[in-house]
Amino acid sequence: MLFHTWTFVVFFSIVMAVYIPLRRTRWWTLWLLIASYTFYGWWNPLFLILIFYTSLLDWFVAGRMSNSKHPGRWLALSITNDLFLLGFFKYAGFFTENIRTLFAILHIPLDVPAPNILLPVGISFFTFQAMSYTIDVYFKQVKVEKSLIRFAAFVSLFPQLVAGPIERAKALLPQMRHRPLIRKGDVGDGISLFLVGLFKKAVMADFLAIYADRIYGDPASFGSLELIFATYAFAWQIYFDFSGYTDMARGVARVMGIKLMLNFNNPYTAVDLGDFWRRWHISLSSWFKDYVYIPLGGNKVVKYKMYWNVIITMVVSGFWHGAAWTYIIWGALHALGRVFTIEIEKSAIYIKLPKFFKQILVFHFVCFTWIFFRASSLQDALLVIKRIFSFIGGVPEVPVLMFILVGCIWIYQFIFNSTYKKILELRSLRIGTLCIAMLLFLILSSSAGKQFIYFQF
Repeated sequence: MLFHTWTFVVFFSIVMAVYIPLRRTRWWTLWLLIASYTFYGWWNPLFLILIFYTSLLDWFVAGRMSNSKHPGRWLALSITNDLFLLGFFKYAGFFTENIRTLFAILHIPLDVPAPNILLPVGISFFTFQAMSYTIDVYFKQVKVEKSLIRFAAFVSLFPQLVAGPIERAKALLPQMRHRPLIRKGDVGDGISLFLVGLFKKAVMADFLAIYADRIYGDPASFGSLELIFATYAFAWQIYFDFSGYTDMARGVARVMGIKLMLNFNNPYTAVDLGDFWRRWHISLSSWFKDYVYIPLGGNKVVKYKMYWNVIITMVVSGFWHGAAWTYIIWGALHALGRVFTIEIEKSAIYIKLPKFFKQILVFHFVCFTWIFFRASSLQDALLVIKRIFSFIGGVPEVPVLMFILVGCIWIYQFIFNSTYKKILELRSLRIGTLCIAMLLFLILSSSAGKQFIYFQF
């Protein structure tokens, strides 16, 4: 069930018709759980078995942990279970394929059958959300949740269930322990967020996907400039697609009186790679920081060890995104880029560079890494890079409208992060922007709901 379809409109209307009167009673969390399970089961009812099992075990483990003399054993059970499920459903095929390749190289006459496993939508998101709860309970950062219904609703909250943001128990569970207050401001802000997200997805992301998909679908047939343009297109496509989803998720939740965290903060205006990761997919970046980077020692260790912690964290983050070598390399490139620029960013020369110049440098490094994220295979990624830097000519199609739209939004973001931010509050500019957005929606949006990119992760 996609946000930008009439199916969801009908579903949400029914949910709210019951939710509003029930929110003054103790039954509202049960209704929220039923709604969330209906939403998730819409893709495949069998997925409900997995999410309920994950919720039940982590809820039980957290309860036992608080009264146990050996809470670490219960935490180990929770983490092992969650990672096993994630590994089985998401990575079994990857490991099997690589084992078969290794056997072929070593001429070992063993045939490892390829598993035929259906990947549950959003498993990476709700697994991390549930796992962070047991970790926080172990370190006494959150209270044990006594209600299984409330905890299951926290894990499966439908607005952010399949693509985040990955919420923490300490932020979301307290909201679910009290009857939600739905104010006029929440409804207005929620609708605005949803419409902004809808524009990002249905107009910008899906329009950019037309160009990016065509070029990356057959990179051997295109020249350097077209591949560069397609990489730019994908960089903005994935931003609009993913931030559009989270804007819609936050909007839906806000209408229900629930506040979800900001997940994107104009990442393509970042002035260094650390800044980029503080702006991009914030809920995941902070998750890896808190549960991987800091436990490894973070930056409170000798310099070479800190670099190693960065590399481990970023490579694991890349592998989280997908079961393929391209994602691992994508994470490794960001890790190496971060390691090599940590000291450079502190230098007097870099500090004195114009802000815009630093933003352009960071953007192009990020775009280069997106090649591995978008390419269908490692061979395709290397082919794209080879053709780009071979300066293969030809007369490229210049996607003029694409450049104009992205350019306008990029300028908007630069102004938003500058001292001239008040210009954006001009009434005439806001009305004009709204009219243009409505016109573009009528012209460019497709009637068919296109899947969100991050659903595959």
